[in-house]
Amino acid sequence: MTEQLRLMAVHAHPDDESSKGAATMAKYVSEGVDVLVATCTGGERGSILNPKLQGDPYIEEHIHEVRAKEMAEARDILGVKQEWLGFVDSGLPEGDPLPPLPEGCFALQNVEEAAEALVRLIREFRPHVVTTYDENGGYPHPDHIMTHKISMVAFEAAGDASRYPEAGEPWQPQKLYYNQGFNRPRTQALHEALLERGMESPYGEWLERWHTMGRERTLTTYVPCGDFFEIRDKALIAHATQIDPDGGWFRVPLDLQREVWPTEEYELAKSLVGTSLPEDDLFAGIRNN
Repeated sequence: MTEQLRLMAVHAHPDDESSKGAATMAKYVSEGVDVLVATCTGGERGSILNPKLQGDPYIEEHIHEVRAKEMAEARDILGVKQEWLGFVDSGLPEGDPLPPLPEGCFALQNVEEAAEALVRLIREFRPHVVTTYDENGGYPHPDHIMTHKISMVAFEAAGDASRYPEAGEPWQPQKLYYNQGFNRPRTQALHEALLERGMESPYGEWLERWHTMGRERTLTTYVPCGDFFEIRDKALIAHATQIDPDGGWFRVPLDLQREVWPTEEYELAKSLVGTSLPEDDLFAGIRNN
């Protein structure tokens, strides 16, 4: 195809775009693809996970502004565009039984109504490919599950002129993917490679309890993007309240990652074009149409 390819990545919070598919996005940006991140919430209820910043009264009082600035920095590092959908972070409920979700939060919105904001953005940006989370949210955070729900509605509705008629001219994306970067084959391969080299692995406990996590998924698409792992990590570190630069995210040397597992993985959920699996390109079946 002759027109510029466009990719939309739908994420729940600022920082999700940098931990899920960031190297893929940076790769496509380098190839001239127009990439837009749709961020559903502002991350207002996210905990300060970086121990170096915990207890900072300014950050605690202005967490929304701080996370917006972090998102702006990560966006610039990745070279992507980014839009906020404007929903309020639901937080991650903890306890047994779980406490109720906060009134007015993203996860408590009516799915059909909440999807309109994403339909509007799809019709404005006109992506050929959309990435989002699976029905489990990748992990069961209520905002991740809600992101899945509105993404599924929006993918189906964006091209239907009878739905959301006030949300712009119809546009039908051609493919929908679930991010599956945290998968057992990758984790197992990196774990074994570290042990073979006499290095400590951060994945042993994960692998021991993998069967309890409900995370066995079908991987259909492996995007080669090892050359962009460093950009991915820089974008992740930009989310300073959420990421400890000395933490587990960065314990596997980049050279080893590139050697052992130089791809990011996806699960093809919907396709309106012909393609053969496995793929190495989110635009497989679209580029030649």
